Amino acid sequence: MVRRPVAWVVAIVLLGEAFGIGALNWFLGMVVERQKMSLAGLDPDVMSTSSKIGGLVFGLYFALCALVALLVAIRDRAPAGFGRVLLISVAVVHGLLGAFALSLMGWPAFVFMVVMLGLVVLLLVTYDRDGGPEQGVSGGAPGAGGDPRAEAEPSAVHPEAAGAAHGATDGRRDGGEEPRDSVPAQVTQPVPTTP
Repeated sequence: MVRRPVAWVVAIVLLGEAFGIGALNWFLGMVVERQKMSLAGLDPDVMSTSSKIGGLVFGLYFALCALVALLVAIRDRAPAGFGRVLLISVAVVHGLLGAFALSLMGWPAFVFMVVMLGLVVLLLVTYDRDGGPEQGVSGGAPGAGGDPRAEAEPSAVHPEAAGAAHGATDGRRDGGEEPRDSVPAQVTQPVPTTP
């Protein structure tokens, strides 16, 4: 099964990207702040602060995506709900970063982003769409996906009902009387013959 190894690889790489992007943006913010750099007349302090905040936000985003992939690897269960949305969004982000990396940083960065995109997509398609447990969540009759402890117990038979059922089997009522609609058997006697 390749599902769990892929999930582990995605979790580890996303965690590395979280630290890498956060550290890179923080470093750039410090450089801008110390060198008093300005771009198109922007305040250096504003540029430094926005770079640090962007690094924190993107780092936390990638760390959260790595946590989702880690939970998928540990539980061996498909991501569901918000976790699935996070993994889809990080796949889209890697596709966009790959497009920008090809023009800014060259082929190695583009190949890395495309490989990560393929791993995230592989993680999403190798698991079933349903991320919940397969049994015990749906309601219904016992034995049809409901609580197995809620099986129907055999109902206790009332003694009078049991007696009535027994009387019905041998053709008598509760008091031992013959039923009214029953026909008594005719007794035949021998006919005397005359000599």
